[in-house]
Amino acid sequence: MALDPPTFLKAINVLPNPEAIAERAAQNLSQLVRVVSRRGQKATVALSGGSTPKILFKILADKYAEKIDWNQLEIFFGDERSVPPDHPDSNFKTATDLWLSRVPIPEDQVHRMEAEADDLDGAAQRYEDVIRERVTVNPNGNPVFDLIWLGMGGDGHTASLFPGTEALHETQRMVVGNEVPQLQTQRMTFTYPLLNASSHVQFLVTGKEKAPIIKEISEGQGEYPSGEVAPTYGALEWLIDEAAAAEL
Repeated sequence: MALDPPTFLKAINVLPNPEAIAERAAQNLSQLVRVVSRRGQKATVALSGGSTPKILFKILADKYAEKIDWNQLEIFFGDERSVPPDHPDSNFKTATDLWLSRVPIPEDQVHRMEAEADDLDGAAQRYEDVIRERVTVNPNGNPVFDLIWLGMGGDGHTASLFPGTEALHETQRMVVGNEVPQLQTQRMTFTYPLLNASSHVQFLVTGKEKAPIIKEISEGQGEYPSGEVAPTYGALEWLIDEAAAAEL
């Protein structure tokens, strides 16, 4: 499928609270599946961890179970902790428990990151291979997700792209293992080449503690990993609550 001309858009949308953000994101997903399915394709979506996605997942299960054609959706994860899939800290377990196990999505259309693998780099390469197999690739050879949901931590990190870590400098690989010394752990994460090839990146950010970073990023200041997400051919949208928008 040929790409449309560059349509980069950066938008900051302020909503009253986390629940309103989650509802907007759920509406976006429902609309996306309808649009993409009309083209005879499956919508490809990457999930985020964090507190706001938990609200989103519950809304999708409670209110959209019969409104979305789940056969037309491929689910991936933007990052994962180095824990097994049944661990309480697993992004996969959270999404499965709150949402995916409660709707009729085919199991082979949900793609888990095996971030607990001893060979983390090998597992990351396998995940990248699955992405290249299931997600439309642009003329530059980069997979183009229809939608990637991201959060932002109090240090400005997104996915598992933490300040000062090696994955920030990756220019070729789509998915890598990333050593995170400040947390004394390793993670698996999407990289900028994959994030910035997306058709639509949607940040879901809440909380007053994020307000100073939101202000700096909106002004093009600071050196935060979240501020380096800038889709080349797609839209960048920030959905933030009033608390996170306090300094705008």
